[in-house]
Amino acid sequence: MNGFVGRRKELGFLDDLLESVRTGGRGGRRGRAVLIRGRRRVGKSRLVEEFLERTGLPHVFFTAVGGSKEGDLAGFTDELAASALPDASRFADFATPQTWDAALGLLAGALPADTPSVVVIDEMPYLVRADPSFEGALQKAFDRTLSRLPVLLVLIGSDLATMEQLNTYGRPFYQRGTEMVVPPLDPAEVGAMLDLPPADAFDAYLVTGGLPLILEEWPQGAGMWDYLEEALRRPTSAMLVSGERTLAAEFPHEAQARTVLGAIGHGERTFTLIGRAAGGLNPGSVKRSLELLTARRVVAADLPLSTRPSRGTRYRIDDPYLRFWLSFLGPGIPMVERGRGDRVLEAVRAGWTSWRGRAVEPVVREALWRLGDEQLPPGTDAVGGYWTRSNDPEIDIVGADRAPIAKKITVVGSVKWLENRPFDNRDLARLVKHRSQLPGAAETTPMIAVARSGCTAEGVRHLTPAELLSAWA
Repeated sequence: MNGFVGRRKELGFLDDLLESVRTGGRGGRRGRAVLIRGRRRVGKSRLVEEFLERTGLPHVFFTAVGGSKEGDLAGFTDELAASALPDASRFADFATPQTWDAALGLLAGALPADTPSVVVIDEMPYLVRADPSFEGALQKAFDRTLSRLPVLLVLIGSDLATMEQLNTYGRPFYQRGTEMVVPPLDPAEVGAMLDLPPADAFDAYLVTGGLPLILEEWPQGAGMWDYLEEALRRPTSAMLVSGERTLAAEFPHEAQARTVLGAIGHGERTFTLIGRAAGGLNPGSVKRSLELLTARRVVAADLPLSTRPSRGTRYRIDDPYLRFWLSFLGPGIPMVERGRGDRVLEAVRAGWTSWRGRAVEPVVREALWRLGDEQLPPGTDAVGGYWTRSNDPEIDIVGADRAPIAKKITVVGSVKWLENRPFDNRDLARLVKHRSQLPGAAETTPMIAVARSGCTAEGVRHLTPAELLSAWA
């Protein structure tokens, strides 16, 4: 699949900022800054490139590579000299600046004063780590010169924690930039991009995570198994390499965190079982690793939703693609490299039904939360699940007025995501039983069934894949 798809909201947001640059603001300050964050390979840089192509404005686009301060300064100067900014070529003979104060001073001198321009600094967290003075230099340059020029300063980063901290109180760039999050493509965008029916769109989303780089190599209209068969023939396919590159970039030195991540990716959900599966790490090491993984938004920590407090935290991989990769593809890369991708595909087929049934649940909950009063009882402001240590009961969907300790349970539900297996009376009887065991639920609490293949039971509200997909329309 080729071409640029979706991102209308994000492009519109950048257009609005550019319009502010064109028209100016109070005090004669026309310059604007935006801090863009999102997971690796989600398409942040591609989005900005598309924005630059559509505007046609003079710009400079610098990407840090995570090397030394000196290397970053040299790369920045080279990009400035080679850019489309007016008279930028005159900087080719300049000596490489030794500080970011000097480098940003060169930039200010190259920007036009009478027409809008754009400055992009990609992978900004690398610069912050390589030189602690970078933030202060950027703040000073923005306050003294860049904000007075008609320039849009675009700061991009994949380290979510670092990018969030840059705009917090006490940091040099605090309140100087507007924040923007670039998410993966959502299930509706995936379905539209690949021309797939709703149920198949969810399957495609679960294995790609909505990552544009993977979706671009998925033939339009092709089924998931056809795509996987083709992708697993090539060790260089985006489906295979994206996971390893993401982990290498996110955790270059945290071996224990990667081990814990692997344990969660293989299905372990509780603190104790994660520690065992990670080779018997001591509890302190597991705790530190989980704190790192949740801080970087790679792992989500979920609590049961009911009217009673609970300590039954469960952990899951927050990114569907990374969860799929850790479960099936990462361990299978050596086989693919030996030309036996067919064996990896067999392993996916064997574990697919069970894996998908679990993986789709958080996606369903997000869809229901987005739909809100459109599909759920009034007052449902939180959607989660409920479980006990023994998993009896375990309820896929719990709606409530707040989380994680609710005052009122508004709805309970079950997810049945099987082919040719509708939600039937047996499933309804099980849901009724589990509802009676949920703290805060009553016999009158409404019930819903989210089923891929229909519903034959009466007395329960049924939601189809198409209705769920409309949550992102």
